[in-house]
Amino acid sequence: MADSATPRTGDCVAVAFSGGLDSTALLHATVRAAAGGQRVIALHVHHGLQSQADDWALHCERVARELGAGFACARLDGVPARGDSVEAWAREGRHLALRDMAVAAGADLLLLAHHRRDQAETFLLQALRGAGVAGLAGMPRMQWRDGVCWARPWLDRPRDLIRAYAEHQGLGWIEDPSNADARYARNRLRQTLWPAFPAAESGLAQAARWAQQAVALATEVAAEDLARLVTRERLDLAALGRLSPARASNALRAWLSGHTAAPASLVERLLSEWRRGATLSWPAPGGALHAYRDGLFWEAAGGGSPAPSVLDLSRPGRYDQPGWRGAWIVEAASPGIAVRRLQRLTQRARAGGEQFQRAPAAVPRSLKKACQEAGLPPWRRGGPLLFDDEAGLLAVAGLGMDARAFAEKDEPQLALRWQEDSALLQSEGEGGVAA
Repeated sequence: MADSATPRTGDCVAVAFSGGLDSTALLHATVRAAAGGQRVIALHVHHGLQSQADDWALHCERVARELGAGFACARLDGVPARGDSVEAWAREGRHLALRDMAVAAGADLLLLAHHRRDQAETFLLQALRGAGVAGLAGMPRMQWRDGVCWARPWLDRPRDLIRAYAEHQGLGWIEDPSNADARYARNRLRQTLWPAFPAAESGLAQAARWAQQAVALATEVAAEDLARLVTRERLDLAALGRLSPARASNALRAWLSGHTAAPASLVERLLSEWRRGATLSWPAPGGALHAYRDGLFWEAAGGGSPAPSVLDLSRPGRYDQPGWRGAWIVEAASPGIAVRRLQRLTQRARAGGEQFQRAPAAVPRSLKKACQEAGLPPWRRGGPLLFDDEAGLLAVAGLGMDARAFAEKDEPQLALRWQEDSALLQSEGEGGVAA
């Protein structure tokens, strides 16, 4: 039953071990297949949801030792919040616990005993929820997450074959009574679908494989489109609108996936509500999306402006400002500001009425006008301002240095620029030396 296609990346292989039929068979087969001094460790998650959970943990440890595998167990803390799905809570906690135990054991390969019927059930449940092609693709055979390869070597194997293997080897396993609880959707499927349609398992699993191919193709197409649509952190909405509706939706979802878990309704709103020249914003999980000058930008959620602070920027270097989600970069360059003026600076938010002069011959403008001229989007105008002891404006995050603060040519001077924590290349006009 071992699968040679499963990667062997280190000297330790972890197996998610519930003690049930499938994981017991997988642990047995993995121990038998281990070679070259490769260690096998069984990882058990104690969910604390069943009265027999303590006994199950003891059973799993005993079986693992008898088979010659190591053993680790983690107990989930807390209970599902009122109204939360018990299945979702247990799944999320289980994944975190398995990952932590695998890393602690030095295993970068974690085997899971999901089989063809599990995949078929996942496909059907996702279809009933109205999932898109990514949801219909079900569980991947192999996936790297957080430095661990999660692999399902038996994803194409029928469960009857696994049971036959376990019985032939004389293995014993736990029968979880919750598997018969009809309150859970997957259990209802097992009680009604398979008896009525015994041949459906193969067809549904095959449909999931087709969906996986469709996802792979959509990913390739999105990568090609985004290579033309994305400049720095900006998505070109005008160019996106020239794609076919399906292709535009595919590219937009791919771009959003790098920033937020955007629901399908948000993708539809973006595509239907944006018009050329419009300045719009949409809330999204973890932040907001902004359409500005025919580009789409992502803004991560953040708190209010920090309290005023005093800085010494009289030496070259990087001065991180975590509260402002950025850093001042101080460099030897000209034009710059006299070093003597940089020894004691006040950093604060806009108070209103400030003016900025972008070049020696330019006219001072309000910060709003200066930001508009520099093409700085509205949501990126909340960065800090720097003043010296005489309350003179020296620099503005996103605009650069105020030309009125430039030092004389023969005076020791340093240049200031602002860099965002995002590490993304800055949009046009941001962070540069005023000219």
